[in-house]
Amino acid sequence: MFDQIELGGEFFEGLLAIDIAIVEEAAIEACRFCGGRLHRGDYPRKPRGGLIGKAAETFERRFSLCCGQEGCRKRATPPSVRFLGRRVYVGAVVIVASVVAVMKTAANAATRATGIAARTTRRWLRWWRGPFTATSVFVQISSRMVPALSRASLPVSIIERLPGAVEGRVRKLLRWLLPITTVTS
Repeated sequence: MFDQIELGGEFFEGLLAIDIAIVEEAAIEACRFCGGRLHRGDYPRKPRGGLIGKAAETFERRFSLCCGQEGCRKRATPPSVRFLGRRVYVGAVVIVASVVAVMKTAANAATRATGIAARTTRRWLRWWRGPFTATSVFVQISSRMVPALSRASLPVSIIERLPGAVEGRVRKLLRWLLPITTVTS
């Protein structure tokens, strides 16, 4: 099911719409440091999509906000369903490629299916099974899943329990991951 998936432009346009709504809502808030007004201060990104998310490579801007108060100018980067933290690959690709890497027994088979180096997907799988399991987001996701999630097969053990089409499952998991997609300085 996942080894033949290619996330298209319509999928990523939907993610863009979600991110626009998130940044517009965040722009209403005041600066958490000084109470000043927040202004758009987007910054450039060069995301990768591999073979499964080529349409995402058009995401050239990461939405961000910046305090307009002189002397403060702190950045407030809202969460994003498009970007999973500082990773070069977009979030949906990290999820799908990780699932494919778990499901394929040979690393080169996963690389052929996703266009992403086996070394990269192994690093992502270490994150899913290590640091990710120590987050409050993982605790919240785990509390929604009965029986307990298999940490050894993350993110497959999450994705396989979500209802609907593959794209809907990925979108749902991206929404759940929102809190870990940003660090505000």
